[in-house]
Amino acid sequence: MGGIQRIIDNGAGGIVTKSIGLESRKGYLNPTTIELEHGILNAMGLPNPGIQAFTHELQNLLPASVPIIGSIYGKNTQEFQNLAQQMQATGVHALELNLSCPHAKHVGLETGCDPVLIQRIVASVKSVAGIPVFVKLSPNVTDLPQLVQAAEQGGADGIVLINTVKAMAIDIETQRPILSNKHGGYSGKAIKPIGIRCVYDAYEATDLPIIGVGGITTGLDALEYIQAGASAIQIGSAVYYRGVEVFSHICKEINEWLQNHHQHSLKNLVGVAHE
Repeated sequence: MGGIQRIIDNGAGGIVTKSIGLESRKGYLNPTTIELEHGILNAMGLPNPGIQAFTHELQNLLPASVPIIGSIYGKNTQEFQNLAQQMQATGVHALELNLSCPHAKHVGLETGCDPVLIQRIVASVKSVAGIPVFVKLSPNVTDLPQLVQAAEQGGADGIVLINTVKAMAIDIETQRPILSNKHGGYSGKAIKPIGIRCVYDAYEATDLPIIGVGGITTGLDALEYIQAGASAIQIGSAVYYRGVEVFSHICKEINEWLQNHHQHSLKNLVGVAHE
């Protein structure tokens, strides 16, 4: 709880858990992460203790003073529905459906490329969930607006964009891929323009609120996502670059920009780039 409390104390407005499945999962062998010139490449393989064990871990987190969003992944509609019921029972405030992991086999992106399956999964979760359901989609697709609309038709309460971008790196001395899984997901500063584009396109395809993710390290980055159409943002790799204080830094930088531009509300800036 100490690390989580530090994040909250530094200005985070909510916490999203790591993605949890029905059963425990070890993930891939090392190496699983490498820092590249403009970002971080990883193939963790969705390691997690499984929903039953994670339920006990959440008991230390749920007294937090901010909303907790439980992220889940599954192989099919039944798994998602089962996980949604168990995760909701822990007391989380919302669910995030991970339909976009680019490197885990048989889950994530393999599920999130099919609009029919997306609609079915979301509808099945909504049939048992009494809390908001957000759908995290991938940039590694050919028709993102179609997938966004499928999630909306399934009853989603919001869209999360984006997950990491499919990528890989090769060690030219050993002449082999660096990650044990060979392929991985790229995060960090380099993917921000991709995330901005996806949020912009999604904003024109749906009236659902959008949570922007990907390469946000400063308040100006956050403002760019907001002007593209995001109503909220998620921070991940920026903690590595700027420390846990990144949340307070970003809040301060946003407020400074608002004051300098005589703006009184972030809400007025959501989607302003479309006007």
